[in-house]
Amino acid sequence: MVTIDDAVIARLKSHGEKFEVLVDPVKARRIKGGEEEEDFLASNFIYKDVSSAEKVTNEDLAKIFGTDNIVDIAVKIIRKGDLQLTAEQRKEIFEEKKKKIISYISKNAVDPKTGYPHPASRVEGAMEKENIHIDLFKSTEKQIDEIVKKIRVHLPLKFEKRALAVKIPSNFTGKAYGILSSYGQVLKEEWGNDGTLYVKMEIPAGMQPEFFEKLNALTKGDVEVKIIDKR
Repeated sequence: MVTIDDAVIARLKSHGEKFEVLVDPVKARRIKGGEEEEDFLASNFIYKDVSSAEKVTNEDLAKIFGTDNIVDIAVKIIRKGDLQLTAEQRKEIFEEKKKKIISYISKNAVDPKTGYPHPASRVEGAMEKENIHIDLFKSTEKQIDEIVKKIRVHLPLKFEKRALAVKIPSNFTGKAYGILSSYGQVLKEEWGNDGTLYVKMEIPAGMQPEFFEKLNALTKGDVEVKIIDKR
């Protein structure tokens, strides 16, 4: 449980009243984005005003929210109300979201002319040119489509997946399997009598260069990878 000193206020105005709750700033923004979290309250009360420590009675909570369950009400306040974050907290959240969005586009999309991914710096530049707004509390996935639509004016993008056939010698299969599973979805695997691993897998097109580099570094070039399909 977060301490009161480290908590922030979530505030909702409803039915002509103000409702406040002290919450963990990190967990609260995840809740606001639609995720589920536990132990996010700094105190188990709903306040009329945190600064005066005036609490809302259970009877009033039941009338307005249809329940007097503090956790359920706090979730409603977080999701429907405002989080009173500091400027530093907002900047931190913004930078984190921005990095995730840039990374997602760079790893999952390619330049349709070359078939290669755009560097993160190029994606960031296109976002700055278009003055992209990033919602601090909306999930990355829910913002991608709109952001991609806007930056396509400056950056040709195509979201594509590659189906690959990978052959890995027996002495590298242990460590290589971890790389395979972290970069894409293993669709089929077979083991040769000598321990050689044959895998059919699918990865985002933008991750292909980095994937090849990782496997080559691990096996010292003793790996075979073929593109068998593009989607």
